[in-house]
Amino acid sequence: MRRRHHHHHLALLACLLVLASAAASPAKAKPPSASAVAPAIAVDFVRRSCRSTRYPRVCESTLVPCAPAVGRSPRRLARAALVVGADRARNCSAYIRAAGDEAAQSKAGKGAMEDCAELARDAEERLRRSAAEMERMGRAGTPRFAWSLANVQTWASAALTDTDTCLDSLAQARGKVDGGAVKRRVVAVAEATSNALALVNRLDPAPHRLLL
Repeated sequence: MRRRHHHHHLALLACLLVLASAAASPAKAKPPSASAVAPAIAVDFVRRSCRSTRYPRVCESTLVPCAPAVGRSPRRLARAALVVGADRARNCSAYIRAAGDEAAQSKAGKGAMEDCAELARDAEERLRRSAAEMERMGRAGTPRFAWSLANVQTWASAALTDTDTCLDSLAQARGKVDGGAVKRRVVAVAEATSNALALVNRLDPAPHRLLL
């Protein structure tokens, strides 16, 4: 129950960031106002969009609270998903650093934990950079949009690779690290990042999109 409330709190923070960024965006770059969309329609839009992700239940639980801020904007939804992933990566890194030597049962285990903490920090940085880039995309169909979208896809994909590398490191250190709690948090980052990348890829008009 506590974990559910914690993730809900993170989702609300992500939504607040979406609202803040929308208010700060130049008028010409803003998508249609989310406030003009009825709440039920916005929620339905988020749920329908989540069906295209690999982890739709995770997608809904983290992004439905963002519906009022998202409206029916695929771009705002993708940005909110990136922020959720970044927040999970930050919390994962903080947890690993706090667990430290307690979870590591050998030198190899300590190395795996340190690797994962660094990889989680890298994932957070890539996802936050991606969310910031979403604010500079400009109008769809322009060279600037294509350039920014490619950057976001590349960085989010790299963040997903970070989580895979961490999980591999934990698997190799099995028996040398108490990695159950760490693994759950890394998996949570991976699921949120995968969903964010799926929603980002929906913005791509090209027929060949990055595979998840």
